[in-house]
Amino acid sequence: MAINPQASFGKSRAVGPAVVHTLRSAGHSVTSLTEPDFEQLAATATEALAAGPDALVVVGGDGMVNLGVNLVAGTRTPLGIIPSGTGNDMSRGLGIPVGNTELAIDGLLASLDKRPRDIDAGFITHGDGSTSWFACVLSAGFDAIVNERANLMRWPRGRQRYNLALLRELAMLRPIHYRLTIDGESTETDAVLVAVANNVSLGGGMLITPDARVDDGQLDVFVVQPLSRTAFLRIFPRVFKGTHVTDPRVSIRRARSIRIDADDVVAYADGERVAALPLQIDVRPGALRVLA
Repeated sequence: MAINPQASFGKSRAVGPAVVHTLRSAGHSVTSLTEPDFEQLAATATEALAAGPDALVVVGGDGMVNLGVNLVAGTRTPLGIIPSGTGNDMSRGLGIPVGNTELAIDGLLASLDKRPRDIDAGFITHGDGSTSWFACVLSAGFDAIVNERANLMRWPRGRQRYNLALLRELAMLRPIHYRLTIDGESTETDAVLVAVANNVSLGGGMLITPDARVDDGQLDVFVVQPLSRTAFLRIFPRVFKGTHVTDPRVSIRRARSIRIDADDVVAYADGERVAALPLQIDVRPGALRVLA
């Protein structure tokens, strides 16, 4: 079990030990993995997975889910999730209780006695030929730029840091020229945001692709055409209910293969920095087994 003790900026530090205690009390053998950073945790978890455990359980937010996905996608090892981060969007999409650790643990225990669920995953080929995976949403545009700024900020902590970064970037809002290839069809367009979603939300409940399904063998390509700051502020609150999709400047298209290119844009997936564009994204149906 991989634990991020800094999830939700350390507010959920007690969740990991509670999960370990409960699983052991239920008769399960648990190896608890905690390291000072993601790189060391990934290395330690890779070693632990070589022993052939029944599952990998991650305790944390979407960043921890992304770590777990990159360790077990394409294998037969299922991924369990106990949400204790800031966003927890993957847990929301899978129906795992958020904000109630006891219910989440109960759900995990019940899932351990059942056949894992097979869901899709996004497979990313980077410009240098390296590859990685994501399970929730890959974003390359305004949201990624906000993430870049928020990650460089030391204050404030929690959700308010993202909101402050959003307001600062909004003051400099400008369209980006994208070169897209979607299922073999190439096009160029100006937009403020392009995202590729396997799940319904990002950013702690922003329902950018409210009809996305994690097991339909497709990804939802979300594009927001150029907006003024005023128009952005009008549409933004609607994203939490998913009603923004009725705006004519918002489009969603389902696809299996997407190439995104734009100058000086860095993509984020599951809230984690991926790489600068261009990126090739392909759906891998049923590539991820989850305990949910």
